Amino acid sequence: MGKITGFLELARIQEAVEPVPERLRHYREFVIALDDEQASRQGARCMDCGIPFCQTGCPVHNVIPDWNDLVYRHQWKQALDVLHSTNNFPEFTGRVCPAPCEAACTLNINNDPVGIKSIEHFIIDKGWDEGWVAPRPPERRTGKRVAVVGSGPAGLACAQQLARAGHDVVLHEKNDRIGGLLRYGIPDFKMEKHLIDRRMAQMAEEGVVFRPNVEVGRDVDAQTLLASFDAVVLAGGAEQPRDLPVPGRDLDGVHFAMEFLPPQNKVVAGDAVSGQVRATGKHVVVIGGGDTGSDCVGTSNRHGAASVTQFELLPQPPEQEDKPLVWPYWPVKLRTSSSHEEGCSRDWSVATKRFEGSGGRVERLVAVRLEWTRDPATGQTRMTEVPGSEFTLKADLVLLAMGFVGPAAKSMLEQFGVARDARSNVQANTEDYRTSVPKVFAAGDMRRGQSLVVWAIREGRQCARAVDEFLMGASALPR
Repeated sequence: MGKITGFLELARIQEAVEPVPERLRHYREFVIALDDEQASRQGARCMDCGIPFCQTGCPVHNVIPDWNDLVYRHQWKQALDVLHSTNNFPEFTGRVCPAPCEAACTLNINNDPVGIKSIEHFIIDKGWDEGWVAPRPPERRTGKRVAVVGSGPAGLACAQQLARAGHDVVLHEKNDRIGGLLRYGIPDFKMEKHLIDRRMAQMAEEGVVFRPNVEVGRDVDAQTLLASFDAVVLAGGAEQPRDLPVPGRDLDGVHFAMEFLPPQNKVVAGDAVSGQVRATGKHVVVIGGGDTGSDCVGTSNRHGAASVTQFELLPQPPEQEDKPLVWPYWPVKLRTSSSHEEGCSRDWSVATKRFEGSGGRVERLVAVRLEWTRDPATGQTRMTEVPGSEFTLKADLVLLAMGFVGPAAKSMLEQFGVARDARSNVQANTEDYRTSVPKVFAAGDMRRGQSLVVWAIREGRQCARAVDEFLMGASALPR
């Protein structure tokens, strides 16, 4: 695939970005996609490796070598067709996916991997620019009705696939706009929301009916859905944040990340938001080292924070993984996001002991350093506090970004009566995605727990096939 000797002759091309001082002045995307020739040269680096581990590294199993070769040969539309054959929304994953496919790239064993994510970004943007992305309404209608609950990537993918199979799909969303975490979790500077709007327009022409501002379990009950539809898909995400129960948690100024990020997305969309939590002029501490914490860093810097510090409970990972040991799996290594590059002090092996303040507001954070050791008998890793390592840090705003522990829609799940697993997620397997309740299915983070956008798309697509098989006895939808 690609040029036979391309990986020997051509270096990896990084997507260009706006300089930090410029991009901090706005909330638009600042990554500049590859041009035609850059994409072609990048595709040329895809080697004829025999076993494309990139495809197994990719949760939706993108046919990566094929579209790399097509891009190398300037066959853009064919590349788009191959890309869309496995992924409903490559404009989302081409922007926010961490690219496990690149970690699995054979070239990554001893070289820079092929820039798969940047090529995906290029293909789909070119497809939209050229007008190649068009609605695909079904040739016939089945007369079957399906309710999809939750309009994040899993719900959107499931709804689109089912509509293309000819079913009448109604997508329910509790928020005022469609998109789930794509709309109100990911900042606009990582993914602008017009990308969701144009997919909604496509899906509407394919037959999907959108119902925002409808919270299942409150505005409409589970029994009504079960009586009105032939199947119901629960794709409501895992929105229950992990809390930090330490003294001072109730002080004003200590917030969950999702009390901070969605209001900013609403402001960017032109909404008037009262009581918005802002970081302007404040000393911000972000607790949690993942993507959500990084988003808090980027948003705080755009607000004009006085300082931003990010803590992580775990030890600092190595800057470079041991490739012969971990390839083709996703490695644990130090990852510096674009938000970190914009200004952030990062610290590892830190545990927060308490928050302190006066007048009901947080003013400082007291933390302690940790030592991580491995028990030789059990192999388990244990953390212990380092004696005398306690320290205090000024904090006017503390953002808790420590992940999510399960679905937040307890009322809805109780009304449906679906069984839950040990982590409180909806119990369903990945063969048929059926829950313990007849004709009720579950997919995405609500089933698997907190995960990636690309995993949600995969589960939505596979669940759609399972629903189609349930309704029709067989399905032509891909898994």
